[in-house]
Amino acid sequence: MYKLNYKKSVVKELKKLPHDIRVAIVSKIMALAGNPQPNGSVKLRGSSDLYRIRHADYRIIYSIKSGELIILIIKVAHRKEVYRDF
Repeated sequence: MYKLNYKKSVVKELKKLPHDIRVAIVSKIMALAGNPQPNGSVKLRGSSDLYRIRHADYRIIYSIKSGELIILIIKVAHRKEVYRDF
């Protein structure tokens, strides 16, 4: 099992989402602990360790540190906003 870590900004981003979407996204994030690269996981181009999964119009950007068994959730946002900082 991988350990899940979150950036502080992720908690703020999740609080802004509607309840039903937030619950679904949190369950997808929790599932990453057992399987860090589920079906639909895509490695981001131009990065060595960033991946994304989607839920409806939202994206979850995360990093996998295999040597330490840690997954760092970096950003959760709508698809039109999520890639602006990368």
